[in-house]
Amino acid sequence: MLNLSKFEETLGIVFHNKDLLRTALTHRSYLNENPNMGGGHNERLEFLGDAVLELVITEYLYEKFPEKPEGDLTALRASLVNANMLGAVASELDFNNFLLLSRGEAKDIGRARQYILANTFEAVVGAIYLDQGYNPTRDFILRVLTAKLSEILEKKLYRDAKSLFQEEAQERVGITPTYQVIKEWGPDHDKHFIVGVYLGKELVAEGEGASKQMAQQSAAEAALKVKNWG
Repeated sequence: MLNLSKFEETLGIVFHNKDLLRTALTHRSYLNENPNMGGGHNERLEFLGDAVLELVITEYLYEKFPEKPEGDLTALRASLVNANMLGAVASELDFNNFLLLSRGEAKDIGRARQYILANTFEAVVGAIYLDQGYNPTRDFILRVLTAKLSEILEKKLYRDAKSLFQEEAQERVGITPTYQVIKEWGPDHDKHFIVGVYLGKELVAEGEGASKQMAQQSAAEAALKVKNWG
């Protein structure tokens, strides 16, 4: 059985409706394997949490950096709410010990797990919002995420690979990179993609990920190395 009270301690939040929290931690694959468990999976909560997360971080950055233009704020926001960051924060908050996954998913601890952790983080945010309202949700997000901002600024992590490769390509060769899915496989809840990044007709590099966006970032990282840019 899930020890929800232990997870609530980790989050620093006590839920009025425990079922919301349980749903937030339930991956679609778990219900496929345990159809008699009842309840739903977390994808609708993830959809809601994604929007709440973006609003909170947007508002925070807007107030904290009055001198920064829109483009910089957008890049900073992306660095705080991307799948890698959210997956890392979810790991730090011990989400792995509370996720309800199928046996197959539970064995996978690679990139696909990071993607699941990121989605679950968004679902938990959605659950907190429905259970507690906006201000407690905002407090939670700022407490666990904005601590990462100093490292992001110091190491310039907000310059994500895709943006950086586009800047370099436009400056050096006058071409805007394009991305194409070369291969995709797996069921809806566990998709994998290989994406190619092109300069004109030239395939510069390929990247793999559990979403098209992750695969594009991976391809851009590889392309920067291939071209020795950035």
